[in-house]
Amino acid sequence: MADRYDYVIVGAGSAGCILANKLSGDPETSVLLLEAGPRDRSKEIRIPAAFSKLFKSKFDWGYETTPQQGLNGRRIYFPRGKTLGGSSAMNAQMHIPGHPADFDAWPDDWSWDAMRPYLDAFEEESCSVSEARAPNPMSRAFVESAEAAGVARASNLSPERLEGVGLVRVHQRKGLRCTAADAWLKPARRRDNLTIATGSQVLGVDFDGKRAARVRHTGGTAEAESEVILSGGAIGSPQILLLSGVGPADELREHDIDVVHDQPEVGRNLRDHPMAIGLWDASGTDSLFAAEKPGQLLKLLLQRRGMLTSNVGEAAAFVCSREGLPAPDLELLFAPVLYLDEGLTPPDGHGFSIAAVSLQPRSVGKLTLRSANPLEHPDIDPAFVTDQEDIRVLAEGVKQMRRVVESAPLGEIAERERAPATEELEPWIRQNVQTIYHPVGTCRLGAVVDDRLRVNGLDGIRVVDASVIPNLMRGHSHAQVSMLALRAAEMIQRAPA
Repeated sequence: MADRYDYVIVGAGSAGCILANKLSGDPETSVLLLEAGPRDRSKEIRIPAAFSKLFKSKFDWGYETTPQQGLNGRRIYFPRGKTLGGSSAMNAQMHIPGHPADFDAWPDDWSWDAMRPYLDAFEEESCSVSEARAPNPMSRAFVESAEAAGVARASNLSPERLEGVGLVRVHQRKGLRCTAADAWLKPARRRDNLTIATGSQVLGVDFDGKRAARVRHTGGTAEAESEVILSGGAIGSPQILLLSGVGPADELREHDIDVVHDQPEVGRNLRDHPMAIGLWDASGTDSLFAAEKPGQLLKLLLQRRGMLTSNVGEAAAFVCSREGLPAPDLELLFAPVLYLDEGLTPPDGHGFSIAAVSLQPRSVGKLTLRSANPLEHPDIDPAFVTDQEDIRVLAEGVKQMRRVVESAPLGEIAERERAPATEELEPWIRQNVQTIYHPVGTCRLGAVVDDRLRVNGLDGIRVVDASVIPNLMRGHSHAQVSMLALRAAEMIQRAPA
């Protein structure tokens, strides 16, 4: 016999944790939250500066892209969180919600004016947005040098004041990481009507006709009396739909999957921010190369301060790559450490990194099944920099970061430019672009889901996560997805699918 719940939520990430909290707030409503990964018991999750140590661990799905045509055939490491809190348990904790213009591509009912109250609610209710406890001196130098190079100072990189440079706000509490699980799930976990099942990877959704009826997972089967809510992210949610027979019919038949609903757009429109990282050796001992010294651990334990409280991406500048743009299309992201080999290689000396990030890339990819085996990773093809305009924007980013580094006071700290260390920027970009971990769009609003996030053509199933975001935002994902989830919770409570 399958267990029965009113709501079965798939994925305990930024959206799933909020939904579990809000929906279980009604004691008459039973909620099951399924998470494929283990519980979030790890000091590397708690310590802000340690997030790269979680890469390719049991807390990481450890995806790789397909060979990228625009990147000389390279496969790009594509980390996604696999634990309570999802990717909020292993990200850089940056609170940069985006720009009002980001919502221009959304349906009318999802305008900035409609979404702003949910950002306010997130910032007030989660108690997880704070100023950094101990910004690195080099990060402050980056802000000053960017101003000297002509970039305006932004107050706190909030949506209304995004254009400019500043230190970032972070998702932390008293110097420690605050994940979606910390902020939303842990306050609700003792409710009798909320069941949290870790180590439970979803195998598929079963339908009775066109209505989602049950979820099969590695721990058993769960009946959904009201609805199934997919919150597996831009990779997990489309994969589950495809495995369940919802997607392009011809592709499903290639894998001998029975077609429940022909939906050609599932897995299409994969978008992600491409990032190219410049590296400089630096004088002094301020960089996070020194973060693992015993004294820094004592500072963290006793004072909740010091280098280990760093989120690594401590400062950012949002600028335009050319005149006449209505909003920034380029981010310069500063880290007071050498960020090497997609974060997989520890720094080998003192230095800093500046990443150029194309905020509105034109390149669009897709996600497809590799097989009908739900335990096999899908094929992820972000199609990085296949549009020449994305190369232009990143090359302009390199030029602007160099102008910043040439300005005091950062210029007095910088020594050798390790990368690009060339004027031939296009070949260097194609050899060095990686992800900044913001995939969206694979179940987008207006195509796969309607304006209430219900899967078009089906009943009893909804998608609530980054996959429904139709276009990339000028910011970082966690706050955006949290806003979306708070609004979705209200919708679900008012009118179940």
